[in-house]
Amino acid sequence: MKSYASQIVFSINCDGVFTGQYDEQWRLVYAEDSHDAIEAAKSIAIQEAYNIKDRYGRHITWNLIAIKDVREVAIEHGSLLNSSIIDMKPVAAPIWENETVQS
Repeated sequence: MKSYASQIVFSINCDGVFTGQYDEQWRLVYAEDSHDAIEAAKSIAIQEAYNIKDRYGRHITWNLIAIKDVREVAIEHGSLLNSSIIDMKPVAAPIWENETVQS
């Protein structure tokens, strides 16, 4: 068996209306090959798609949109699982900042 990281994307609906929100999840799956990894990710996603009733009585649903990505990963100490570059406004006073970072 090989280890795969799979990216699963759900849309979030409230009383049947799309909220404009998505839930992107990275899940670890074990499979013989990438095709089996996709099938395993789909099976997990179908099980994880769920309905809840919020505190206001609205029906909130997570609907599977896609298996966006499946990558074979080596599970070793320090292995990179995910890296994202996020463009955002500077924070006035970060909670922690590496002393070597220059603004």
